[in-house]
Amino acid sequence: MKKKFITIVGARPQFIKASALSKEMNKNTDLSEVLIHTGQHFDSNMSKVFFEELDLDKPNRFLGISGGSHASMTGRMMLEIENAINNEKPYAVIVFGDTNSTMAGALAASKLKVPVIHIEAGLRSFNLEMPEEINRVVTDHVSSLLLAPTQIAIQNLEAEGFHNEKLYCVGDLMYDVAIEQNKKLIRPPTSINDLNLKEKNFILTTIHRAENTDNFSRLSKIVNVILEQSIKHQVIWPLHPRTKAQLDAHGLLQNLTKKVITTEPLSYLEMMSLQRTAGLILTDSGGVQKEAFFHRVPCVTVRDETEWTELITTGWNRLCPPSDESSMSYIIESAFGTSGKSTKLYGSGDAAKRIVSILEEYSF
Repeated sequence: MKKKFITIVGARPQFIKASALSKEMNKNTDLSEVLIHTGQHFDSNMSKVFFEELDLDKPNRFLGISGGSHASMTGRMMLEIENAINNEKPYAVIVFGDTNSTMAGALAASKLKVPVIHIEAGLRSFNLEMPEEINRVVTDHVSSLLLAPTQIAIQNLEAEGFHNEKLYCVGDLMYDVAIEQNKKLIRPPTSINDLNLKEKNFILTTIHRAENTDNFSRLSKIVNVILEQSIKHQVIWPLHPRTKAQLDAHGLLQNLTKKVITTEPLSYLEMMSLQRTAGLILTDSGGVQKEAFFHRVPCVTVRDETEWTELITTGWNRLCPPSDESSMSYIIESAFGTSGKSTKLYGSGDAAKRIVSILEEYSF
């Protein structure tokens, strides 16, 4: 009898991870999958285009839940996911990462006594003021099987008292996808070519975390530093809807668009094309930090801390808290065009195969 899994996705990094895992699961006749899209990222630029480019099957269920407070979003998701679990009766529920969709899936399943498998387990920023940190800690503690991307993540879990029999270091699914898609990207998409960017001489920026977008002091400092950098380098900034709304509300958008190339959210291949040809990536995204490393491009992370600590210690990433504009500028300028240590951090590009092997053999 086949093992049936429900997989929960809702945001850009999860679509990427699911694309690699779903393809590998489809090759295995002993496994079946029901894909549920919560709707956390719902518009074409942040959802549909990822399914199309990554050949990810359309979700079996689309919940259409986005917006509202963290509690409202998570609660509505839990109700719908609970209904799906009761109808599908899966062997286990798979969740990825640290979004509200992740925690909603984990809580709904665990309360129904259905095993939870957390992929990308064990990450810690050690800042419980971050919603993502709460999501990942809670998810780990209600999960039956913890699949970590790195040995550092395993060490974090061991320090919290998790038993070794439920811990596996499998590598990073996003690395699987980056390797595969990089082979296909022979030339930049037309939309990127039309921007006339000078290779290795521009800064790619992504800012979306609430700690930056919803804090005027931090957001205004980020904008001022980006405007300063635009004098020396081309800067391209795909704007997350929340970021764009906040920039507009504070009167920062109009001047920014005069000096910086701003775009709507970009597809996976468009972002990959920019990432691998940038001189520097400036971001507050966990996924983009890793993608910068995949393409061996220096990264500056506009946060007080990061869960991907190995990128800091190997020199590929630098933390840049948005508190002092002069120190921010110094960090960016000193990082531009540099390299870190030559190292393998996220496996060998076979995370999906390793995970499917575990799913096939593991018994709860």
